[in-house]
Amino acid sequence: MPNGAQIRRVRLALIGAGIFGREAHLPALHRLREQFDLAAIYSRTQASAEALADHWHALQSKDESISPAHPLTVSAATPAHVDTITDLPALLARDDIEAVDIVLPIPAQAAVVAQALAAGKHVISEKPIAADRTQALPLIDLHRRRPERVWMVAENWRYEEAFVRAAELIRAGAIGRPLLAHWAQYSAMRPGNRYYGTEWRRSGLFAGGLLLDGGVHHMAVLRMLLGEVADVSAAVRQLSPDLPPADTLTATLGFRSGAQATYLNSFALGTPFAAPLTVVGEQGSLRIERGRVEQADAEGRVQVTERAVYSGVYNELAAFAAAVREGCSHRNTPLEALADLAVIEAMLASAEDGSRHMVAQT
Repeated sequence: MPNGAQIRRVRLALIGAGIFGREAHLPALHRLREQFDLAAIYSRTQASAEALADHWHALQSKDESISPAHPLTVSAATPAHVDTITDLPALLARDDIEAVDIVLPIPAQAAVVAQALAAGKHVISEKPIAADRTQALPLIDLHRRRPERVWMVAENWRYEEAFVRAAELIRAGAIGRPLLAHWAQYSAMRPGNRYYGTEWRRSGLFAGGLLLDGGVHHMAVLRMLLGEVADVSAAVRQLSPDLPPADTLTATLGFRSGAQATYLNSFALGTPFAAPLTVVGEQGSLRIERGRVEQADAEGRVQVTERAVYSGVYNELAAFAAAVREGCSHRNTPLEALADLAVIEAMLASAEDGSRHMVAQT
């Protein structure tokens, strides 16, 4: 596209007025306001929809700079008004809205994705694809009937720039054949944490609880770097009475490539000594955090690459806009999201019966 040429903006509705919609999706949509025209915000209550609309208007009133990594020329013609809606069928029936960004609690999201797909909308919906495969598979079948419509499952870690760079290095042979990986994540979910206050995350209404909600991020990255997971062995515990059904998981993963990984994830315990993702290959190794990749060669010489931090939501929404407008491919297909979910489900099954489990193929 020639410099200065205007692109068609995707007319979109945001469905959901929770924390991640407010703190991640809405600011990213604002920064991408040359690519999206936010027409409406849906929530179950008028008050929460209006509160998010007020936040949108506040963002628009600021001369907010675009990420230096992703410069855009900001259009002064961005409309300030956004509709607030509590009637979901009426929203999905609107011909002037071509796409929806669904950011809802896990127990509620699958049904809304199904309605949006049936209404013929382009859809980006937050991860996981659904609470389990039983809910996910009918959604995939529904989408296959409308292949001209984009459905992206918003796994933002697949668009985090440090993880993308690490995957590029591995594909380029920078560390030789990957053989081992280790990752330990501690994210204490306690009173005072803003996500602790969202009751659905602590409800125990879906298998795995926070281990599913957060774990699919990690599975997306491990699969992006090491390929498909063949089998897993895992144990889970509930260390905090407030985080049912389980909050801590340890696992070993075997990959079809022959690589092996150990993985620990706890939402009950916090420590500054978590272990960044480390991948060891035949000719070197990588240590990866959000925003940073350290590469060591066989002699121990280290190179450090810095990347933008928390860039995933912005990048995936930009990819969604390109997919809707131009049919561009993207990383967050429903089948990728189903494969992330399948690994977590295999871990939970292994923890339940004490045996090693094969991961369901997608």
